Amino acid sequence: MDETKKRKKTEIDSDYNKDDDENLKRVKKEEKNDVEISGNEHDDDDKDNNDRDKQNDEYEGKNKDRASAKEKKSDDENSNENEKDEGGGEKKDEEEKEKDLKTTTTISTEEKKNAYDELRYCIIQNDGKADSSIKLIGLKSLFAKQLPKMPRAYIARLVFDRRHKSLAILSDDPQHKGGDEEIIGAICYRGFYEMRFAEIAFCAVNSTHQVKGYGTKLMNLLKRHAVLEGIEYFITYADNYAIGYFKKQGFTKTISMPKGRYNGLIKDYDGGTPMECYIHPSVDFTRIPEMLKAQRKFILDRVRLKAKSHKVSYSPLPKDFKPNLEGVSRANESAARAMAIPGVADAGWTMADL
Repeated sequence: MDETKKRKKTEIDSDYNKDDDENLKRVKKEEKNDVEISGNEHDDDDKDNNDRDKQNDEYEGKNKDRASAKEKKSDDENSNENEKDEGGGEKKDEEEKEKDLKTTTTISTEEKKNAYDELRYCIIQNDGKADSSIKLIGLKSLFAKQLPKMPRAYIARLVFDRRHKSLAILSDDPQHKGGDEEIIGAICYRGFYEMRFAEIAFCAVNSTHQVKGYGTKLMNLLKRHAVLEGIEYFITYADNYAIGYFKKQGFTKTISMPKGRYNGLIKDYDGGTPMECYIHPSVDFTRIPEMLKAQRKFILDRVRLKAKSHKVSYSPLPKDFKPNLEGVSRANESAARAMAIPGVADAGWTMADL
């Protein structure tokens, strides 16, 4: 009996164990399925969340792009308006600048124009060339014709001397080319380059071209050329007819150059007056009129800064103008009449000044 009970009990226990195992397996399987389902659901939720985030990001990005585009558009419109405003101002400024440039260019072109640039001139020396020999013969004829008191042999000897040079202004007329009439005027000189001075031997202008300023142009061209050669002084012996010309060209009778520099190098001429001219190395002698014009303009501009004559105008004096001279002595009558003129006292003049 006991064995049967035990057997039945073990069978029941085994049945229970089998049922428990199956139940456990079923539970585990169901839990596993639930986990997989929940995992899938979580994955779907994550995907949905990611899609939503992406959509939100895209929407925000579009909004940002639209906002930046609007800002850019407004900035462009503002910049265009500013450019228009500035453009108007710039156009005005540019127009004023162009006017200033036109005036300055006209002034500069007028200043740049140099009458000496239109001249045809050259340095002639006995260098053995055929063209130089032809021009030297023309120089000899010119000096002999215009300086009749000079011996022809002496003129020829100095002109053809290799140590002497001549600066000549030439004619533009093709009919005179190669002939004696081609040379309008010339100056023959000898340079002592170690002592930095030169002696002028002859100076002459063709009679058909005299009183046209060629003598001054010759000397100014020679001075400009002398600066390039390192010459500081010109010395010449002028006769009574040439003293006035050399004075106009800046020569003086006072010799300031040390005597040791020229003593023994040049000869003394009977009847001639020694004259000297200092050549400033920084002065362009071909632009003397322009320099004087610029200096005059500068001085007048400085005077206008303090003067009031161009700001205040007075009516002309009447024909019956008679100043009151009561109590004025005869010695001061002229000064009192001047002081009575309107504007004289306002300009700062006093009786003591007059």
